[in-house]
Amino acid sequence: MSLELRVSREGVSLRVRVQPRATKSAIAGERGGALLIRVTAPPVGGQANDAVVRLLARALRVPVSRVRIQRGGSSRDKQVLIGGAAPERVAALAEPR
Repeated sequence: MSLELRVSREGVSLRVRVQPRATKSAIAGERGGALLIRVTAPPVGGQANDAVVRLLARALRVPVSRVRIQRGGSSRDKQVLIGGAAPERVAALAEPR
């Protein structure tokens, strides 16, 4: 299965699955059409969400302000919008490293 991306004028939208309280923050590939992201932050007070946004911004070399969680702020499954990133670069995040 491949990463499911939606491209619009606002940017690239994708589903992510977050694993909080991991031993290491990392993008761990694709699971069921969603990008699996592990973060060390706990899912308390938006800490895990902030860690996801920072990790994606760093990986795609875009400002943190261009990464926004659209849906699923209190869920492990989220919809994220990334502005200013090419769809090919976002899709490449799911490839094994």
